[in-house]
Amino acid sequence: METYTMDNALAAMGFGKFQALVLVYAGMGWVAESMELMLLSFVGPLIREEWKISAQDESLLSSVVFLGMLIGACGWGFVSDKYGRRTGLLFSTLFTTGMGFISALSPNYLCLMALRFLVGVGVGGGHVFSSWFLEFVPAQNRGTWMIVFSFFWTLGTVLEASLAWVVISALNWRWLLAFTAVPCFLLLPFFGITPESPRYLCAQNRMSDATLVLERISKTNQAALPPGILTYNRGIEVDQSAPTCEIDHLLPVREKECTDDNAMSSKSGSLAALRSLLSRNLRRSTLLLWFVFYANSFAYYGLVLLTSQLSDANRSCASGLRYVKSEQDASLYKDTFITSFAEIPGLLVSAVLVEWLGRKATMWCLMFTCCGFLGPLVFHQSEIWITGLLFGARACAMGSFTVLCLYAPEVYPTSVRSTGVGIATAIGRIGGIVCPLVAVGMLRSCHQMEAIIVFEAVLCLAAIACMLFPVETKGRDMN
Repeated sequence: METYTMDNALAAMGFGKFQALVLVYAGMGWVAESMELMLLSFVGPLIREEWKISAQDESLLSSVVFLGMLIGACGWGFVSDKYGRRTGLLFSTLFTTGMGFISALSPNYLCLMALRFLVGVGVGGGHVFSSWFLEFVPAQNRGTWMIVFSFFWTLGTVLEASLAWVVISALNWRWLLAFTAVPCFLLLPFFGITPESPRYLCAQNRMSDATLVLERISKTNQAALPPGILTYNRGIEVDQSAPTCEIDHLLPVREKECTDDNAMSSKSGSLAALRSLLSRNLRRSTLLLWFVFYANSFAYYGLVLLTSQLSDANRSCASGLRYVKSEQDASLYKDTFITSFAEIPGLLVSAVLVEWLGRKATMWCLMFTCCGFLGPLVFHQSEIWITGLLFGARACAMGSFTVLCLYAPEVYPTSVRSTGVGIATAIGRIGGIVCPLVAVGMLRSCHQMEAIIVFEAVLCLAAIACMLFPVETKGRDMN
């Protein structure tokens, strides 16, 4: 009897209308996440002015959001591997929406900090959107479509900068918090028509359900499925006792009919998934991914904060004061708006390099280039030079982060993919927790040189780590 694999089916049907709809829904999830994170650049200074809090408390407001994201990234990853991608998407979206609206009503700083922590927990599920989307995309153009998907993140940053520019001048920061929660809310009415990932269904031995999803894709795309029966290979899932080396384990193999029990089913639990991620087959990739996610988050979110803090810090230190309020509030929104557009050339460059040089080389090239843009900021520069250098640095940071978000799901097998990416994302949030202390704390203390050197060192180490990744995933099947 003829058989076909999941990758055979997706390749035969191609990227069509069905995947485009999945792209838009998942993309809106990333718009919502990027808006919630960009919000931190605008709310901090306003809260400090209204409630007379210290610079340390201002940076703590950003750090608690990332702490929540750390917990959420792990939690939603486990949920989506155990109960399904749709379940993870639904509850993370509900949680983010509810906490986002409620936080706009915060009566004081402590209440706001607690509620934004809970928003961070919800936003921590953002990685499930990217994993869910990639599991519908054919292998031959997965890199290109991940870059397209990442444009939604850039769209979110530009929307938030535009929204802040309009709302803050006309209303106040509470309205900005409320409006920022709207894109996440808009996902809920359409949840009923979202499909479960067919790869997840196969990993759960639900072959008939996976076939129904593929038939739905075939009908929507008006493309025929390959003849035969859908098959799935358990041998490619993580085997902790397997003697093969990591590179051999990660290379694609022929799939066979799924008749065995799922080793990573819901009965296994999160502890078994973690053991698999740290097994001999995946340990090196997992540990390197953890560090690179940490470094990328530290650099990217640090650059977002630097946009709003560097010019202010230069004026403050030059005047001999610890902090002085900017005379032109519009300058913050203008600079953030301009540097947000830097992500577009970053995505275009990474789209070209990722299919030419591969995932690994693209990441380390962009990280070293980012270091080059940050170098002159060791010394005080004019405002136009600061904006220009941060524009280039952020373009490179966005490009490398996008390729990393593509590479991580490609490394892990389906049964632990969401958990693996979730934990790596959670480790990255530690970078988000630490970076405000550098980008805000050190700059406000007039230690600009030391702050930039820290960013340079972290990026250089991350570039070296990318060189040490054991496998290139360009063109490889997801399993």
